[in-house]
Amino acid sequence: MRRAVCPGSFDPITNGHLDIIERASKLYDVVHVAVAINKNKQGLFSIEERIALIEETCAPYGNVVVESHHGLLVDFCRERDIPAIVKGLRAVSDFDYELQMAQMNRGLSGVETLFVPTSPTYSFLSSTLVKEVASYGGDVSHLIPPVVHRRLVERIAERAAR
Repeated sequence: MRRAVCPGSFDPITNGHLDIIERASKLYDVVHVAVAINKNKQGLFSIEERIALIEETCAPYGNVVVESHHGLLVDFCRERDIPAIVKGLRAVSDFDYELQMAQMNRGLSGVETLFVPTSPTYSFLSSTLVKEVASYGGDVSHLIPPVVHRRLVERIAERAAR
């Protein structure tokens, strides 16, 4: 069985993330989406909320498993016998950092990293940018799945009401 992992914080998942996950799901029998737990960062959505949103938006693919992880991604891969990491590259600036990570991961565990160029439609897109634009009332509905957009608008309203 061919397995791969698509890692990230997914706070929230965007159409750019979904583009990469969907493309990976066509190449691998099982795609694990690993939602990173970073105790040093306070996310807009909890890990459980992110997992639920990803599960809902990835359900049509049929071969995506969503889990949280903390620590080294290569340990996550080793525990699940996953030989490949799939990462989207938006721009040349992403490549420098991602290449270093890929080389480190391979050196630590032999796990390979495959880089998938992001669709030009999403080359500028990040969760951080989506949250920032939405927090100022900008329309990001075309950048995230409808269920994610609803939850994002609700969360921003909740925070503003405090």
